[in-house]
Amino acid sequence: MASLRDLRRRIKSIKSTQQITKAMKAVSAAKMRKAQDAVLFARPYAKRLRGVLGRVGSVCSDFKHPLLAVREPKKIAYVIITADRGLCGGFNSNVIRRAVQEIKKEAAAEVGLITIGRKSRDFFLRHKYDIVKQYVGLGEDIKYGTVKDIASFIIENYSSEEYDAVYLIYSQFVNVLIQKPVVVKLLPAEPPEEEGEAKKEDGEAKRINYIFEPSADAVLAELLPKYIENAVFQGLLESKAGEHSARMTAMENATRNAGEIIDKLTLSLNRARQAQITREISEIVGGAAALE
Repeated sequence: MASLRDLRRRIKSIKSTQQITKAMKAVSAAKMRKAQDAVLFARPYAKRLRGVLGRVGSVCSDFKHPLLAVREPKKIAYVIITADRGLCGGFNSNVIRRAVQEIKKEAAAEVGLITIGRKSRDFFLRHKYDIVKQYVGLGEDIKYGTVKDIASFIIENYSSEEYDAVYLIYSQFVNVLIQKPVVVKLLPAEPPEEEGEAKKEDGEAKRINYIFEPSADAVLAELLPKYIENAVFQGLLESKAGEHSARMTAMENATRNAGEIIDKLTLSLNRARQAQITREISEIVGGAAALE
């Protein structure tokens, strides 16, 4: 059995750890609320952008653009978004695991990685993957200028046929307890189908005429890069909200576990003290009996 000094030292150490996890939980909760608001405010814009792109795409079926070019996927790029820091449960490992699964599916293709976040960069560097671009230390407030740099790099490499397909992998924020790794196809761009169209009685979509200025092709050419930028931006916001939610949950569990360990160690300490007192009384009684 551990000595009283060792037990007291362990209890003191775990109480210090518990204070740290409590503080980290409070910080993550504050950051999570801010990140969650950013995600909720950004989703309507992303939905509206997809809707506009779908409407324009429905009347530009013959439009030619480098971002719409479909090629045999011989070279594929994956944009992988994780956090810069750990202590957030399985948040980072779940995204990395999903990325590895997707990469293994394309064993016949040449794969290049664009990592966003220190955790993904460190993992794939350690396992000798081909990282063509890396972004770390983006901070809490995602700057749209950084997003444009990432999107420009992706667009330039796809337009120059450096890659034949580009996928975005990140953790989608569902709620505080659930973050779901998802894979989104960025390029070749596939304008979503127009939503909310009226239906004819025979079930076919009703054709709606739109007036575009200067032209539908010009509008679509302007929308496609913005669509890619917004997809990356949305992925970063979703990942940031999920990271803080996962860290808050992990720190809450760590605080609770520390409390349980402290209770067990306190019980062991009390038992050890009781045993010591009983032993001392027995020695005193035995010594008194020997003197009689």
